[in-house]
Amino acid sequence: MLAKRMLDIVASLLGLAILAVPMALMAAAIRIESPGRAIFLQRRAGRRGKPFTMLKFRTMRADVDPYGASPQGGQDPRLTRLGRFLRETSLDELPQLLNVLAGQMSLVGPRPLYERQAQQWDERQRRRLEAPPGLTGYAQVFGRGSLTLEEKIELDVYYVDNRSFVLDARILFKTLALVLGRKEAIYERRYSKDKERESD
Repeated sequence: MLAKRMLDIVASLLGLAILAVPMALMAAAIRIESPGRAIFLQRRAGRRGKPFTMLKFRTMRADVDPYGASPQGGQDPRLTRLGRFLRETSLDELPQLLNVLAGQMSLVGPRPLYERQAQQWDERQRRRLEAPPGLTGYAQVFGRGSLTLEEKIELDVYYVDNRSFVLDARILFKTLALVLGRKEAIYERRYSKDKERESD
């Protein structure tokens, strides 16, 4: 865990240094296109269920419900034109480098979900909270939007049981390939087998 944390610090600092200007330009463009703050704040469950505020570039209009259903396609009227591009290229996740630097997230781990979702899990499913939430994760590179919540949790538990530097490196390289190729399912096609839809 210590070695992973040191890698997170170095990588997030390097990423923020390299991307500072592009991120500032993205933030300015978001505010020019759509009134409201550029950064979207949302409370999520972190390691061991500890809540934290996750950061994202805002991709939808500022007046929509921040805890509403996640868009199921690029034609969702809540999405701004720039927001659609940011979401489909995963650039909206870049502010989470600050969450990584603060120790609230890691580069790789189960994606942070709502606190109310964690309260619905059984003991086995809650094991996904044993690892820090990640900027990217096993479920994101092996299905993402095509998976149900239950399927994602199963993959997250698998990650927790098998996490290693080799697996993290594999996930990071696959994430880069998917982002560059834009071939992965970005939008949720089906949320859950038996629960209400909630955003990813």
